[in-house]
Amino acid sequence: MARRRRALASLDTELAELPAELRWREWVARVEAVIFAAPGPVERETLARVVGGACSIEFVIDDIRESLRGHPYDLVAVAGGWQLRTRSRYAEAIHAAFGSTPAPVQLSQAEMLVLVCIAYHQPVTRGELGEMIGKQVSRDTIGYLRSLGFIGAGPRSPQPGAPYTYVTTKGFLAHFGLDTLRDLPDMEALEDAGLLSKDKLLAKDMPLALMTGEGDEEGLDGDDVSADEPYDLDDGSGGKG
Repeated sequence: MARRRRALASLDTELAELPAELRWREWVARVEAVIFAAPGPVERETLARVVGGACSIEFVIDDIRESLRGHPYDLVAVAGGWQLRTRSRYAEAIHAAFGSTPAPVQLSQAEMLVLVCIAYHQPVTRGELGEMIGKQVSRDTIGYLRSLGFIGAGPRSPQPGAPYTYVTTKGFLAHFGLDTLRDLPDMEALEDAGLLSKDKLLAKDMPLALMTGEGDEEGLDGDDVSADEPYDLDDGSGGKG
């Protein structure tokens, strides 16, 4: 830790001895290098450590984006920071080059509905999710979404018993290519586009994933329950690697 602090202290961020044009080029190069080396989105506070106080991060980002025009990758705002991501049109070539790739994350329509409800109504309790959907949400569904890094625990609810609430994470924003929750599309637009079908989810053939873990069979009336077609959440874009 002491070595890292000395390194930060020794870095000349102001570059006062350089002409303005060279100083700007160095700032741009530093920011691009930091973003390139980072395993995930890089926030403003991190970038500010390598440039002077007179440097505008936004203008630096604009310059980098302009320099990447025509390249197979771009600098995108995601999860409150910036990240280099390959353009989706090259996804097929990347997959062909590397052969087998990790299986894309898949969510059933039921799991997607739970995730959407959390995203739009957070912080929200499991009980409140059940009221929105019309049937209780299983702990397994919540656990699966947490294992994907899409949701996490929020503040305790002021309701009696102080139940846990759930919120989306930066991992959720990064995976779906969102900078902030303000970038979420309108829920009605998703339904109109056929990406969500709440009526189907509330129908008799509700997937098992949305039923409660206790006494699931009692609520199925002996019917055969088949899972929804999963959503393929791999948009073909990704980090530099």
